[in-house]
Amino acid sequence: MGDPAGIGPEVVLKALADPAMSGLADWLVVGDARVIEMAERATDVPLINARLHDAAALSGYDEFAFGRLDARCGAAAVEYVRIATQLCLNGGAEAMVTAPLNKEAVTLNGIPFSGHTEYIAELCGATESRMLLASERLATIHVSTHVPLRRACELNTGRIFRTIELGHAAMKLLGFDDPRIAVCGLNPHAGEHGLFGEEDERSIAPAIHAAQAAGMRCTGPHAGDTVFLQASRGAYDLVVAMYHDQGHIPMKLIDFECTVNISLGIPVIRTSVDHGTAFDIAGKNLADPRSMKQAMRLAARMAATRRHEGK
Repeated sequence: MGDPAGIGPEVVLKALADPAMSGLADWLVVGDARVIEMAERATDVPLINARLHDAAALSGYDEFAFGRLDARCGAAAVEYVRIATQLCLNGGAEAMVTAPLNKEAVTLNGIPFSGHTEYIAELCGATESRMLLASERLATIHVSTHVPLRRACELNTGRIFRTIELGHAAMKLLGFDDPRIAVCGLNPHAGEHGLFGEEDERSIAPAIHAAQAAGMRCTGPHAGDTVFLQASRGAYDLVVAMYHDQGHIPMKLIDFECTVNISLGIPVIRTSVDHGTAFDIAGKNLADPRSMKQAMRLAARMAATRRHEGK
């Protein structure tokens, strides 16, 4: 349910209350029962169509309040993720959907934390996790995410190829038989044949050629300022972005409310809302559950595909 003080509990309740969600899966909410009860009173929406796994991870309920940055809430949110990941690893669940947590609240506990994806990958013993953002109009996978921009520009051909490969597999899991993949360049106009930088031809193009040789329908490097528009109009199914903002800005501009974050390169299916804890509206019955519902839909779809394929 994410950070207890954020909008996570609220969007969970509202999403589950939609009758369309009930038939998609046997839902299990991992969180604190007392916080869920407070969210029920705040929203007048009961927890339905789901079972509750009461983690009882939050201490000091008497001092708890929605909308307040709290180290204890950060620690509890991480514990919910740990429990859900373990359920997926031991066969107790087929997929997990995460509500937002607050990185600052987590780090107040002295816990180094860069994000859900990296933490879940660590729990799973995975070393090559990636982030894919998906909406009905566009999907984008990132070669790098939560690293300084200077470091993100230090491209590695092997990492780019692996990103294309992971994106290709994810799109097939989402129902695309032969996904059309466009790879962004790093520099303006994808380097303009070396005029604006050599990284595109030196590091990105070889990865694309390798992907093509492996049978993937992949083209590029494409200019980042036009390829997302083309993809949103149907030219491509997936765009490979070189760094965080190159992919996040167009995705959030095109469909912020219904964009879903999907973690790749880990042995479990994990989707998430693509918004934050929104402390400013937490506990006020103002949160929009559309991103949560879409994250639930995609998790159920991916789990069904994996089950059908016997993987």
